[in-house]
Amino acid sequence: MAKIIVVLYDDPVDGYPKSYARDGIPEIKSYPNGQTAPTPQKIDFKPGELLGCVSGALGLKKWAADNGHTLVVTSDKDRANSTLDRELPDAEVVISQPFWPAYMTAERIAKAKKLKLIITAGIGSDHTDIEAANKHGVTVAEVTFSNSISVAEHVVMMILGLVRNYIPSHDWVTKGGWNIADCVERAYDLEGMHVGIIGGGRIGTAVMRRLKPFDVKLHYTDRYRLPADVEKELGATFHQDRESLLKVCDVVSLNCPLHPETENMINAQMISKMKRGAYLVNTARAKLVDRDAIVKALESGQLAGYAGDVWYPQPAPKDHPWRTMPHEGMTPHTSGSTLSAQARYSAGTREILECFYSGRPIREEYLIAKGGHLAGAGAHSYSVR
Repeated sequence: MAKIIVVLYDDPVDGYPKSYARDGIPEIKSYPNGQTAPTPQKIDFKPGELLGCVSGALGLKKWAADNGHTLVVTSDKDRANSTLDRELPDAEVVISQPFWPAYMTAERIAKAKKLKLIITAGIGSDHTDIEAANKHGVTVAEVTFSNSISVAEHVVMMILGLVRNYIPSHDWVTKGGWNIADCVERAYDLEGMHVGIIGGGRIGTAVMRRLKPFDVKLHYTDRYRLPADVEKELGATFHQDRESLLKVCDVVSLNCPLHPETENMINAQMISKMKRGAYLVNTARAKLVDRDAIVKALESGQLAGYAGDVWYPQPAPKDHPWRTMPHEGMTPHTSGSTLSAQARYSAGTREILECFYSGRPIREEYLIAKGGHLAGAGAHSYSVR
C-alpha cells in the first residue's frame, strides 16, 4: 500500500509514561462556532494518553498495520541525510505537528515524487511551502480548531505570568528566598489595562472571551471584522491596522497565521510605536516578529516582557537569544499540545487519512490547499506570493 511518514517530538527523557496524572479528560464534541470535533470511524488510543511523541505515533500504528500501510515514525527531521529525507522519495503522506514541524520545503516536495498529502496534526501549515505543494498538486490539510482553545488558555496564562511577574517570584521560592520586594517591583494588576489581539479568528476570539472577566479594555485587528453582536458582547474595539492598535495597548497578543503579509510584522519600527513597558505575547509563529528587535526592546525597557512558545527554527538551537533575554516567559512549543488537545488532533489526523484512503471528501474546514489552489480554511486564512 502506501508509505506514511509521521514526524513527532521525542519521548520523555524518562521513557514513555506507564501512568498519567489523571484518569481521563473531558469529552469535547463540538467547538464554540458549532464545528464538530473530529469524527473518525474509530480510534485506537485512550483520550488523555501521550500521542504526540514517537512512541505515541498519534495512535496510528494499528490503523496503518490493519490497512497495509508502512508507517515510518521519527523525530529525525533536520540534520543532513535525516530519516525524513531518506524516506521521502517514495512517501505518499507526510504528517507532523507545529511543535516539531517537518519543514516541507519546495526542495523536499520536489524530491517526494509520490507525495499526495501533507497533514498538520494541529493547526498552522506555514512549515509547508504551500506554493510548492500547489505546483505539484499535493493536498495540504490540518485539524482546525482541535487545539485552538488550548492555545487561548496558554495565552491568558502567559499574559498573567508577565504582568504579575510570576516566574521570577516562583524562582525566589525555589531558591529558598522570601524576597517580596524583588517579586513585586515588576508586578501589576491586569485589571483596567488595554489588551490588543492581532488576529481575531478562532484563537483570538477565544482569548478575548477569556480575558473579558478580568475587566480589561479589549482591542483587536483582523482582515475580517467580527460580527457587530460579537464585538458588543466582548466590548471590543476594532482597529483597521496593527499600528493603531499597538499605540494604545498595554498588552498585545499575536494570534494570526504566518504568511507573506504577516512575516516580520512586529519589527523595531513597530515596537517603537508601542507604549513603553508594554507586554507582547506570541503563541502564533516566531517569524511574525523580528527576533533581535525583541531582545533589544527588552534590554532597553521598551518592552516590559515577552512570552511565547513559538521559535524559529523548531526546535530552537541552544544559543537562541530568546533563551537568555531578560523579562521573558518562554516555553517550548507546548501551548497546543496538551494531552487534551492531542486526543483531538490525533483523532482529526485519522479522520483525514480515513477520508483520503476511502475516496471521501476531506472536510472543507480541514483543507488548506487542494488541486493546485488554496482551499477551505486555507483560502480564508493564508496568502501566497
